[in-house]
Amino acid sequence: MKRKTIGKEVEIVGIGLHKGEEIKLVLNPNDGSNPEIPQGIVFKRMDVEGKNPIVTVDYTHLFDLERGTNIRNEDDVKVHTIEHFLSALSVSGITDIFVEITGNELPILDGSSIKFIEKFQEAGFKELETEIEPVVLIEPIIFSDEKAGKYVIGLPYDGFKISYTIDFNHSFLKSQYFETEITFDNYVEKISKCRTFAFDYEIDFLKKNNLALGGSLDNAIVIGENGPLNPEGLRYPDEFVRHKILDIIGDLYVLGRPIKGHIIAVKAGHFVNAKMTAMIAKKYL
Repeated sequence: MKRKTIGKEVEIVGIGLHKGEEIKLVLNPNDGSNPEIPQGIVFKRMDVEGKNPIVTVDYTHLFDLERGTNIRNEDDVKVHTIEHFLSALSVSGITDIFVEITGNELPILDGSSIKFIEKFQEAGFKELETEIEPVVLIEPIIFSDEKAGKYVIGLPYDGFKISYTIDFNHSFLKSQYFETEITFDNYVEKISKCRTFAFDYEIDFLKKNNLALGGSLDNAIVIGENGPLNPEGLRYPDEFVRHKILDIIGDLYVLGRPIKGHIIAVKAGHFVNAKMTAMIAKKYL
């Protein structure tokens, strides 16, 4: 397949989830015409002086995966919470983009990836001359954390499919399972509008640790003892597990290449997903 970028510059403004600050993104085509911009998915921190502001997406640049997918460069310049953006890039087939960002985290928007998808559609697309090969899984790959009951398995498959199971010891949210072929139309219809979520008892802890300062019922589902505290309720009865599929698509795209395979995840999260990407990279890149 050909590498692909966006067709024109577009902007996105929103609140960062953890610091609660307004963040501006300027999304630019990355078509190779500027030799100072590397190939691939590239961020430039516009608020950084005296250090290299360029942070490229690569699985070797990941760090601190407890609450999101975060990357940094050799000067320790960081970009946080990139998973929803990467998820939207992945299903849109965008391999190359240059993002100017005014802070250290992406805006959370409504907690899903649909706003990014819409911006990409507004910008249009430009096919590049160079080719990119998908990562084709030819034999099983397994990462397991048996003590925590967390697993990710990659199997050979003619396409891209994800099967995901979540399981929480909670009065409202227990086990959910969802499986879908990852195509653009399926993603937009079934996955893209599914929001990030947290339990109500986590909120005080997060805020005391200067996290989720921008979180609200406008950009996340907050789960109380008897269900969501959001007045509008859920967008899908199983929105929680669908959002986890949204996340893992983004986490896998730190490889910078599409995947051909069937990913089966049980109680996985950003850290476990990163272990799987590292195993895939070691075998295929």
